[in-house]
Amino acid sequence: MRIPEDVAKTSSQINPHGLGIVWLDTFEVTYHKSSEYKKLNTHRPFIAHFRYATIGAINRENTHPFVCGKNKNELLMMNGTIRELGNDKMCDSKVLAIQLGDKPRHTWKEELEAYDSRFVTINVHSKTFQIYNKYLWTQRDGVWYSKGNVLEEHYIAVYGTLKRNYSNYYNYLIQSKFVGSGRTKNKYPLIIKGLPYMVHEQGVGHNVEVDVFKVNDSTLDRLDTLEGHPQWYCRKQTDIIIKGKTIKCWVYFNNTNSYKGLQLHSSYKQDSRGWEFYDRQDKIESKKEKTKWYEVEVDVEEVDEVDEFSISNESPVCVNCYHDVVFDGFSNYHCSGCNGWFTEAEVIRFRP
Repeated sequence: MRIPEDVAKTSSQINPHGLGIVWLDTFEVTYHKSSEYKKLNTHRPFIAHFRYATIGAINRENTHPFVCGKNKNELLMMNGTIRELGNDKMCDSKVLAIQLGDKPRHTWKEELEAYDSRFVTINVHSKTFQIYNKYLWTQRDGVWYSKGNVLEEHYIAVYGTLKRNYSNYYNYLIQSKFVGSGRTKNKYPLIIKGLPYMVHEQGVGHNVEVDVFKVNDSTLDRLDTLEGHPQWYCRKQTDIIIKGKTIKCWVYFNNTNSYKGLQLHSSYKQDSRGWEFYDRQDKIESKKEKTKWYEVEVDVEEVDEVDEFSISNESPVCVNCYHDVVFDGFSNYHCSGCNGWFTEAEVIRFRP
């Protein structure tokens, strides 16, 4: 089974700090840069590990797999973080591998499954391997993935703050594959009242301009939470024309508000000057509107209602699960998603 190249590419982008491969036809181990992900475009069976450095230096010595202490034939790969292990030079996984080497082999399963991480041990002599904490893994098309965030399987078309390089793009879609810009095959009402929203009323309004992304399960879940699906916005499969082809994409519609009597738009735009939109349809239909920009003014009393617009106020996010993390007031951040703890250097911050 060959893994899709876009999955390998996404893995390398999310985890840019080293690639280790155990080739299961020979049980040879090779080490590479993450950017060399195309080596996995093969029918050879393998176990591969892309590293994101949370503890320890970024170098060849901290690239998985690691020899398990005195057991030179045993190797360890790990996805996760063990806070109490490792230092500035040596990663936590390598420390754990060294410690395992001093313990009886039959105790390793209990030892490893005590951690909320994903592990594989490989014996290059007996040419066998073992997966631990399988309930934390994702199996897809015969392949085991230690994290599902590399599986981009859903097309989603966005028309508001999630569009490429807009405010919420940096919080939710920056790690996802941008497919391209397109428009809805059918006309829909797009209303812009501070936040833009589209009503699921086919044949009314304009063919709305959208950006299309390919996202994984966890990103789609985060978007559902952001949009309040299905209570507030409702996600529906919709025909989108992109690059001359029609594809089905998820689109978030808001049918809780009426569009009757409101101006309908064909696109929503932001720029660095503020939260603004410019409607192409207005440009076509009215010379008066040809160069007009509409600025959204926000009263101080309304800040809580539009807080999602502010990039500068966004919390940093967890490197493991991309949930927001909360500063503890001292020097660490806590993630409520995976219950992990991180230093300032380990969390992800998106540029404004």
